[in-house]
Amino acid sequence: MPQPLSLDAVLPTPRMIVEHLNRSIVGQDRAKRTLAVAVANHYVRLFDVLDRESATPVVVDTGLRNVSIEKSNVLLIGPSGSGKTHLARALAECVGVPFALADATTLTEAGYVGEDVETILHKLLVAAGGDVAEAQRGIVYLDEIDKLGGGRVHGAKDLRQGVQHALLKMFEGTVCNVPPSGGYKVVGETSVPFDTSQVLFICGGAFVGLDEVVARRLGLRAFGFDQAGSTFDDEAENPLRHVLPEDVEDLGLIPELIGRLSVIATLDALSVDDLVRILRQPRDSLIDQYRKLLMYRHARLDFTPGAIRAIAGLAHDHGTGARGLRAIVERVLEPVLFDPEPWLDYRVTEESVRGGEVEEMRLFDDAAPLRRPLARRSRG
Repeated sequence: MPQPLSLDAVLPTPRMIVEHLNRSIVGQDRAKRTLAVAVANHYVRLFDVLDRESATPVVVDTGLRNVSIEKSNVLLIGPSGSGKTHLARALAECVGVPFALADATTLTEAGYVGEDVETILHKLLVAAGGDVAEAQRGIVYLDEIDKLGGGRVHGAKDLRQGVQHALLKMFEGTVCNVPPSGGYKVVGETSVPFDTSQVLFICGGAFVGLDEVVARRLGLRAFGFDQAGSTFDDEAENPLRHVLPEDVEDLGLIPELIGRLSVIATLDALSVDDLVRILRQPRDSLIDQYRKLLMYRHARLDFTPGAIRAIAGLAHDHGTGARGLRAIVERVLEPVLFDPEPWLDYRVTEESVRGGEVEEMRLFDDAAPLRRPLARRSRG
């Protein structure tokens, strides 16, 4: 007798998804939980389509057998550099589906110069190696969705709303005709029918000013007190934890589009301590990546605790978050990476980060096997 499909064998639980995210992403625990539940439920929904057609279904209750589970896409709100793209990519990796990254600011209505919304699906198709069925169950991360709502450029509002309406159909679930080339539709070219009903769309944005909209609705003052004088420490620190769909609507996204982004997850701005952990702790941490690069040159690289904290502090002060860490490390290490010398131990100190030299010590010396300091080479 055929055995019913096993849900546990197909999809990790939300807890398992969070455990996977924790291996490569620091902090953002609330957002991880929200996203894990949303992703798990989305793929349970896909499983449900198969289960209802199975001769040996998991759900045998006749009252529930034909109940359809509605699609829920995700709105991810957080400042630049807080890890939105990294989270979306890690989610796709966890569930083993194709992933595509797109930028909402490049999209235009059909007939205008720019990218049609169908180009998003072409990217997903490429990520799936041309396998349409595989692409149709993938994840799309659409960045800077907030830019479709704001701005005062003459005539731009109508164009942005046109893009929003085009995205709305895609989010709801429709069959789009995707050009094989991914660019403009060519006369006579056979398009690829692409059903978006099983694609999970995660839309991200910084939504500058949204915290003020939420704070006004909550009656919060700038220093964390309501009108009665009660404290709201957590809410004052990040009012976005209490964001509602109507708050997002105030920033220009159409209500219909917001309605299709029914799961809202918010990310906190990263603290200096968070950035220190990002540099050191995750799998594929930035520090370990550069240590490995120099290992191929038979050299060793170390960062002092003060250096790591200084790098994190600069990224925090610049407002670039995790996104800015690599640029700072590249600047500090540029002389070393340009001309690495074998059998040297390079040591990055806080002074190095502030503009000083990276220290150098010999790993092995014929006359004296112990390490000894070397004269610093000129950066000139």
